[in-house]
Amino acid sequence: MLPETIAVLPQNRLDEAALHRFLAACLPEYGGGLRVRQFPGGYSNPTYALDALDRQGRPREYVLRKRPAGDLLPSAHRVDREFRVLSALARSAVPVPRARVLCEHPGVLQQSFFIMDRVRGRLSPNPALPGCTVAERQAIYASLVDVLASLHAVDYRALDLGDYGKEGGYLQRQVDLWQRQYLAARTDDVPEMETLGRWLADHIPTGTRTTLVHGDYRTNNLLLHPTAPRVQAVLDWELSTLGDPLCDLAYTCLCYYLPDPPVGFGDADPVALGIPTQQAFIEAYARRAGIGEVAHWNFYMALQLFKSASLLQGVYKRGLEGAAPAAALDKKRHVRSRAALGLELARGAA
Repeated sequence: MLPETIAVLPQNRLDEAALHRFLAACLPEYGGGLRVRQFPGGYSNPTYALDALDRQGRPREYVLRKRPAGDLLPSAHRVDREFRVLSALARSAVPVPRARVLCEHPGVLQQSFFIMDRVRGRLSPNPALPGCTVAERQAIYASLVDVLASLHAVDYRALDLGDYGKEGGYLQRQVDLWQRQYLAARTDDVPEMETLGRWLADHIPTGTRTTLVHGDYRTNNLLLHPTAPRVQAVLDWELSTLGDPLCDLAYTCLCYYLPDPPVGFGDADPVALGIPTQQAFIEAYARRAGIGEVAHWNFYMALQLFKSASLLQGVYKRGLEGAAPAAALDKKRHVRSRAALGLELARGAA
């Protein structure tokens, strides 16, 4: 389906006059006529659709990504990193929107933001891809694997991203990061999270690869071509860094473990829909990436469930504070359930 927009929510309102002045100063083609709408969701970085005119009076479309309002953790909502990686990947085979300008001056919109061109395409938050044929789903999942492997094959040093993260020790840092993020956002005790965090810290694999990783690679962040069954653009690079590519692969496979749509398949049979089994998906990635057998899979999946639960705890806390839509309050129940599922995988790996 085509991404729809809504009127800007009260908690996400912008100073449109200040934004107009910024665009006039920083985008050479900008000719005014600014109209601002918001994309639904926006639990992390609020995202806006900007309609405008160029200096010849022709329509232009942009997207604005902004840090949310309120007190934020220093390492969270790094739109400056999103802007940097999008700018670099414009010189790669990875399909991304064109990044235009970054603003880190708080006097414009109070928080950092960046502008990119809007890419027209279809967004399907549901990994079951409702509305597609079996053949289309097969082609889309093949494209999904191809783009992920292409990302992990990027020569990040050649794109001046050698300092975009640290080489080595990624899994240890991930365990530490999501433990810290969870504790900083904790509102009540969830023993499953604490137990899972300890297990992960005690079972970190060694000898892993380092590549550029997306950090949130799933259908919800993949814009499909308007008519063809392929990925048109990869969105939402907030969590990207240098790290272990199998973490991206495992995060994409969360849909095989979580029953609740739109994250999981729900009651749908993915194979009947034309979607590969998890094992076939992993093998297709391994062939495309030129690697051998994928080891320590339960660890990687347990880590992604831990990460997902930590992120949702942060969303829930922002909902309590009124800095995220009311639907954010529903995320609380998923924190415990995902941590419990991670513990089941941990026991299976013991």
